[in-house]
Amino acid sequence: MIPNRPRYAARLNAFKTKGGTVADMIRGAGQVGGLTAADLNFPDHFEHHSPAQLKALLADHGMVLNGLAMRYYTDPGFRLGAFTHPDVTVRRAAIDQTKVGIDACAAMGGQIMTLWMGQDGFDYSFQVDYDRVWDLTLEAIAEVADHHPGVDIALEYKPNEPRAFALMPDMGTTLLALREVNRRNTGVTLDFAHVLYAGEMPAQAAQLAARHSRILGVHLNDGYGKRDDGLMAGSVHPVQTIELFVELDRAKYDGVIYFDTFPDHSGLNPGDEARENIRLTDRLRDIATRLAKDPALAEAQARQDAAASNRIVTQAMFG
Repeated sequence: MIPNRPRYAARLNAFKTKGGTVADMIRGAGQVGGLTAADLNFPDHFEHHSPAQLKALLADHGMVLNGLAMRYYTDPGFRLGAFTHPDVTVRRAAIDQTKVGIDACAAMGGQIMTLWMGQDGFDYSFQVDYDRVWDLTLEAIAEVADHHPGVDIALEYKPNEPRAFALMPDMGTTLLALREVNRRNTGVTLDFAHVLYAGEMPAQAAQLAARHSRILGVHLNDGYGKRDDGLMAGSVHPVQTIELFVELDRAKYDGVIYFDTFPDHSGLNPGDEARENIRLTDRLRDIATRLAKDPALAEAQARQDAAASNRIVTQAMFG
């Protein structure tokens, strides 16, 4: 068995049914077996339940809150931007709403507020003043980070969607932003499909995040690198997933593995899909643990001998 098995969480909206409530989603996730943590979206998952009620619902189904994720895109008022909106009153509303979310996270015992700033970007040349929107973003991140230093603020990058260009589309730009923000309670959430979409190697992205900042969250899924496919973990890139786990172990990442997958896109049963995510992830992590201790692999990497390293890795995978 894998030592120090991490907590697993899954995208709650995958368990959404017609006419169902957040309580129904939590119940569905709790029936999977093996999901011991949860991330909730703010503010949409809090529309009909208080933080105390949601905390109790999670506990009833054997789960604890990992953190919250801000969902500005559910509000059409933020379509032109949240932290970068040209109207100062809209920017202030986004920042203040984030602070309310951070307070809810802390009240529920959560550790992380994840910011995916998909609506903060641009679609045309000459649409924005790049210096201004960059400054506005960093000022807002610093302000929300200072609001509750005990809650970590994680930036989740993605190249685009819904805007044609995101302000933080890749690991390098995200790390530049975090360096300028310069707050101890900030870091990165790695989304496997987003990393592929950005044309990056997941393990190298993790290494850079650990070297220059902190890895605060890992969203595990898979895809073909052309969009945010949200496929089952390890279903397309098992070798890259194994390499990511090796790097996460080196970085001593002990946080939650969150399955950000979309069974609803393919009409899959969300419970079956979540169990398959857990099963294959356990197997790939076990292979990663063994490979990390393999001196032959270390020697092959030192020589940059791809043929030798591929032979060792595929032997561990397929026998």
